[in-house]
Amino acid sequence: MIKAAILTISDKGSRGEREDKSGEVIKEKLREIRADVIAYEIIPDERSVIAERLKHLAESANLILTTGGTGVSPRDVTPEATRDVIEKELPGFSEAMRAESFKITPRALGSRTVSGIYKETLIINLPGSPKAVSECFDVVSKSISHVLDLIKGIVDDCGRK
Repeated sequence: MIKAAILTISDKGSRGEREDKSGEVIKEKLREIRADVIAYEIIPDERSVIAERLKHLAESANLILTTGGTGVSPRDVTPEATRDVIEKELPGFSEAMRAESFKITPRALGSRTVSGIYKETLIINLPGSPKAVSECFDVVSKSISHVLDLIKGIVDDCGRK
């Protein structure tokens, strides 16, 4: 079973000045893959806060999806905070999301999403816009269960489709 946590990184969202539409898209996408959303938080773009929340959420979630803070503005620090936490990076997730997104918009090249493993939890940074969240989740969703099984040591024939 997928126990998922959603972490929205947004200064304005954390102050109640902006509705979190991306987090809502993630909730819907997780329902589609029958994941149980066990936590949902909105926090500011603060590297140490993001890292602390990722570690805390990983105590009960085996999948953490973040949204926001993956661009190039001075306050965008989600990738750095994620790298502070993960033990193994999984660049394929981010590479696939950027490649597919680039087919839609050249702005995708400015995305700095990071994905990786912390203990037995898969962490995937998604972009901040609801449209990009939906598109990027669709790119990686079919691989999530397989990677979670591998993290737990449930090894199957990786060559099968």
